[in-house]
Amino acid sequence: MNRQTFKLLPELFGDAVMAEIFSAERTVLAWLRTEEALARAQAEAGVIEPGDAAAIAAACVPANIDLPRLWSEAVNVGYPILPLVRMISAALPEGPNGRVHYGATTQDIMDTGLALQLGEALDRLAELLGAFGDAVAGLVAEHAGTVIAARTHAQQAVPTTFGAKMAVLLAEVTRQRERVSATARQVRVVSLFGAGGTSAAMGERSSAVRAALARALGLRTTEVPWHVARDGVAEFGVTCASLAATAARFAREVVDLSRTEVGEVREAGGHHRGASSTMPQKANPIGCEAVIGMSGTAGALSSGLFRAMEAGHERAAGEWQVEWYVVPLLAELAAGALATAADVAAGLRVYPEAMRANLDAEGGLIMAEAYMMRLAPALGRERAHDLVYKAAHEARERGRALADALLEVAGAGELESLGPLPIAPESYVGDAGAVCAAALDAWRDEQARSGHE
Repeated sequence: MNRQTFKLLPELFGDAVMAEIFSAERTVLAWLRTEEALARAQAEAGVIEPGDAAAIAAACVPANIDLPRLWSEAVNVGYPILPLVRMISAALPEGPNGRVHYGATTQDIMDTGLALQLGEALDRLAELLGAFGDAVAGLVAEHAGTVIAARTHAQQAVPTTFGAKMAVLLAEVTRQRERVSATARQVRVVSLFGAGGTSAAMGERSSAVRAALARALGLRTTEVPWHVARDGVAEFGVTCASLAATAARFAREVVDLSRTEVGEVREAGGHHRGASSTMPQKANPIGCEAVIGMSGTAGALSSGLFRAMEAGHERAAGEWQVEWYVVPLLAELAAGALATAADVAAGLRVYPEAMRANLDAEGGLIMAEAYMMRLAPALGRERAHDLVYKAAHEARERGRALADALLEVAGAGELESLGPLPIAPESYVGDAGAVCAAALDAWRDEQARSGHE
């Protein structure tokens, strides 16, 4: 019976690779891999016979699992591992069939399988983040000298460059690469501690079996159970939400800068891309809208994992089930947000002429700080501030250029230190070029460290 609801957002903008990682088939395969590796690890440690382990390994294949029946029986049990084990055992002769899942508990198998999936998911997120970062780095390099208005409180502040604006984002993406790596180290850990976390059923060889299981699956071993310690899973979820939020910050910037009245950037075009069903002129920033929607959803979903961390005693009583729904969705939303943002960044249309024209939108008021700082050495900062403040007020009220208003309100000799007027915005971008260079260097270093160059 198909119980899947249709989810429009990931259907349109999700990542197919991530969806496959958390598909029903791949989830069951992760459990089968764990049961196979467990049998081999137990044979290595002398807990079961090597022949039994080989037979179990051969039976741990998808062909032996009836998925509809698995889900049907899991509803009755509450968990899918008991029917999974019974199906594996049914494919075995007497002897090996009594050694499947030996000394393990349901959550050992599901958590170890989850660790495999989380590792794959983080590899995919790192790949998508790399593509997004490379696209942003391209914007930084190309527009390091493209002058644009820096905006604070949604209003023009001082000149900067579009490259410097994107460099701040690139530095954030670089830090996110480090977070993804750290999270991957945290979640790639085996779980094999039995019913109450003491490994009593496995006996004195439990530590050796656990270490062998971890080696076989490429996971980290541990001597402390984590059945109810869900901070690692929560860290994964928070990382997903944070990645989506970084993508959304870029998307929000594009939405704001592509407003009709601003017109400084635009998403790549195409026939009917972003079209309206009623307004023929529209070309909506639909990629950015999808990113913002996925990020908002991911942020809300991630809070559920903090409830999952409340699991008590040695086994959760409902908290664990939060993860079953939330974790796959978070991974897919983060992947979709990054992939979509990378596409937008790679195809972004940038309009330097509009950026330059907008710098003059208020008659040069954006240069007020520049005037103040040039006057400050001679007049003192406070007098310079008051003088330019008065001139800015006059310019705004009367629709005049700031330079002209300043000439009117200044006293005799007060403007001698200014030099030629007006001051060009291009001359007041400070360390914008150095900001771009530093962000690009850090990104390239991180890419090289991660083996992505």
